[in-house]
Amino acid sequence: MWGGAPWRFQRKASRFICGAMHNIRVIRTISKDGGVAHWATNDLTMRVQQRGSLTRQTWGIGVNHRGIKQFCGVGTSQARKAETQRNHVLIAFQASLRLEARRLRTGISWYQSKADMIRSALREYLAHPLYFLNPTA
Repeated sequence: MWGGAPWRFQRKASRFICGAMHNIRVIRTISKDGGVAHWATNDLTMRVQQRGSLTRQTWGIGVNHRGIKQFCGVGTSQARKAETQRNHVLIAFQASLRLEARRLRTGISWYQSKADMIRSALREYLAHPLYFLNPTA
């Protein structure tokens, strides 16, 4: 979708934002299949190539944020105090760094790493359970 040069570009010079006039550049991209995307920037000297580079960078950031939420539980904290929430986010971020370091070192994806950890923990627990449930039936 982002490769090659299947885009047409347009430019607008100013926009009224928050009660004041600000100069911004809006880059409108239209893909071969008719999809439209808009980029707005206050950098009036930005060129189309820079926008493409930034698009690739923001895609990587988005993938990382999704990974932190999905694999490290950053969005599942039920903590109420701000300090506890910050600690939870910090620990989740540290876990994501470890997952990424493992991915770079071994080539094992975050998905596979999480599945391996869960399988290992289940095997260990089933081999040496800490709690026993009494049957009710």
